[in-house]
Amino acid sequence: MLKSVGRFVVGVCMAGLAALGCESSGGGGSAGPTPGAKPKLAYITNGVAPFWTIAEKGVIDGAKEHNAEVSVVMPSDVNDQMQRVEDLLIRGVDGIAISPIDAENQVPLLNKAAAKTKLITQDSDAPKSDRIVYIGIDNYVAGRMAGQLVKEAIPGGGKVAIFVGRLEGDNARKRRQGVLDELLDRADTSAGSDPLNGELKGAKYTIVGTRTDQIDAAKAKSNAEDMMSAHPDLVGLIGLNAYHTPALLEALKQSGKMGSIQVVGFDEQDATLRAIQDGEVIGTVVQNPYMYGKESVRVLAALVRGDDSVVPPSKFISLPARQIRKANLAEFWADLKQKSAKPE
Repeated sequence: MLKSVGRFVVGVCMAGLAALGCESSGGGGSAGPTPGAKPKLAYITNGVAPFWTIAEKGVIDGAKEHNAEVSVVMPSDVNDQMQRVEDLLIRGVDGIAISPIDAENQVPLLNKAAAKTKLITQDSDAPKSDRIVYIGIDNYVAGRMAGQLVKEAIPGGGKVAIFVGRLEGDNARKRRQGVLDELLDRADTSAGSDPLNGELKGAKYTIVGTRTDQIDAAKAKSNAEDMMSAHPDLVGLIGLNAYHTPALLEALKQSGKMGSIQVVGFDEQDATLRAIQDGEVIGTVVQNPYMYGKESVRVLAALVRGDDSVVPPSKFISLPARQIRKANLAEFWADLKQKSAKPE
């Protein structure tokens, strides 16, 4: 279990929020802070990971640029996340940017928050909630981008397996559908969800199944070992979370199958980038966590100050995903190191 972490940055009011006049915004459309006051915002992640450390740096820079006070809250699981939201609503904040862990089942809580403060989603959406806008990638498109990398790595086709932390999140479900549609040469099925078990056969690729691990890298490695044992002719492992590529590579190394089975994954853990540099992995699909943080602050601060023009008609602010290969690795990695430096 990940340790619960809540980081309070940029001069945020802590236990004394209410005493200092940090009251609930009310109805998502109140006047917000008094003229000249800094909006009091909260940025809530879906866990504790290096990805969110990068996002935190964006939050800090955004708070300075837009004259806001922001708390960065990193919950350990869905129950902790829900309790953190309840606590913030009791204390009173002007706006919340959240990455919902279980979008479907968290709708009542999210709607409660949206009625009391400015609520937006980032990283993962909750489209059935009353959130004002979603900031992030199109996860379905990103899934298709991962599928394209699989086609590059395994042009001859074959059997592949998919690994994901949990599918309750809107982002994970859509990523998986994107991978499936790309490999099976299907049209857009982003609104649906294929069953986890049972083979899905296309002209060149067969998905033998999808395994979940509840955001546990050790379990992901074990799942990969089980899949390789059950399917000796497996040619590809596809991970949908940041920790998957390192975990899957470790499983391959220990099984002596490096080179005979290809790995494609998401995000930018150092082990993943080193594997691309060393030629062990063809590439990864990355997001932009720094801008998730910075954009969330910009949008929330504007909304609290009464500027609704920051919300496009689509209610989606796109920060497109990118494919990182060896050719563009050096520039990306240098920028990443700068943005992931420890916050001051």
